[in-house]
Amino acid sequence: MSDQFAYVLNVVSSDHPGIVAGVSAALGDIDANIDSCSQTVLDGYFTFILVVVLPKQWDADALADCVKRHPSLGKAYKVAAVPIPNDRKPAASQSESDTFVITAFGKDSKGIIRQFSKYLADREINILDFYGRRDNDEFVMMGQVQIPKNLEIRVLQDDLEEIGRECGFTVRLQHNNIFAATNEIRLPF
Repeated sequence: MSDQFAYVLNVVSSDHPGIVAGVSAALGDIDANIDSCSQTVLDGYFTFILVVVLPKQWDADALADCVKRHPSLGKAYKVAAVPIPNDRKPAASQSESDTFVITAFGKDSKGIIRQFSKYLADREINILDFYGRRDNDEFVMMGQVQIPKNLEIRVLQDDLEEIGRECGFTVRLQHNNIFAATNEIRLPF
């Protein structure tokens, strides 16, 4: 990738149709390739994070400004760009870790995310993807995590369930493959 340059882009706006199309048009016009992306809408706000690769190096602020000012987008966008160093260390390999899904739900209270995320961080468990939402007095969390293979899964499950009991939450830890197999939506054809 020595003749290509990677960046993380983050786009935030009030939600409306056409934002993904506009961002992808802006990136296409500068010959950027989207390597990966994730988009969601939270409480009426659109957020889009992307890893893009370009054939030439850009100043991060100039890249963000170029996307933000593209004619296919309106004016009310926040865009940030961060260069990704070519010599960055790769994430832990699948041979060193396994991917699991943690689900938790219960009565909302302050500090729930902090308590669970601290437990994970103290054990070098990386959060790959995370979702949390309060609905009235209930709170639901779901996270995809990368657990080092040297950790005992049964102990982690017991610890997470105990934290959940203390907080009034139900907590489950499942291997990603099991979660996917038991939660896949199958449509008849």
